[in-house]
Amino acid sequence: MLSLHNLQHIHTVIIPISSDLYSFSAPKGNKAEKIPKIYTKTGDKGYSSTYTGERRPKDNLVFEALGTTDELTSAIGLAKEFCLDANLQCVAELEKIQCRLQDIGSNIATPLSSARESHKVNTSFNEDSVQELEQWIDKYTVQLPPLTSFILPSGGKASASLHVARAVCRRAERVTFKLLQTGEADSRVGKYLNRLSDYLFTLARYAAKAEGRPETIYTRINP
Repeated sequence: MLSLHNLQHIHTVIIPISSDLYSFSAPKGNKAEKIPKIYTKTGDKGYSSTYTGERRPKDNLVFEALGTTDELTSAIGLAKEFCLDANLQCVAELEKIQCRLQDIGSNIATPLSSARESHKVNTSFNEDSVQELEQWIDKYTVQLPPLTSFILPSGGKASASLHVARAVCRRAERVTFKLLQTGEADSRVGKYLNRLSDYLFTLARYAAKAEGRPETIYTRINP
């Protein structure tokens, strides 16, 4: 699975979407642009390819982790739009995270058991990204009142959508952890997802505060 920054000078770009690869041909000079087909038919029998070239069943853990990471990227995209509408100063961070998740997808799609060194170099994941998340968490935490009670997803559309993204992130972390246990993925990917859920929770609280919307406190309802 290739990253776009390595292909900026190539006319045909391979973009990973979930587990399949789609090729898009850019126009060259005055030549007519080739219209790409979104369907490949290669997965009709229930198998898809990893970046290493393996064909695995679509219910394989690799593709489960890829699909959940894709869900997470989409949930963050929706939250980002609500944050943009609310004029919150976190949109660039969320967009950067979406790019990081594409890198994570590349890493997950490269099972270490069948990866060559060239595969590992192309899909390696830098732990500096984890430290960046921690810095962002600290930045927002100091602006928030201490958390003394359980809160429910609430606090306006931006906040509630960030809570949804946080819940999807937890699921992505659980699925990816199964890959980590088998030694098929980079442990730094697990760290990033763990820290990302903390970031999304903190940002959800910050979004509610920035918009002046109250957070709903959990109260036990007796029968």
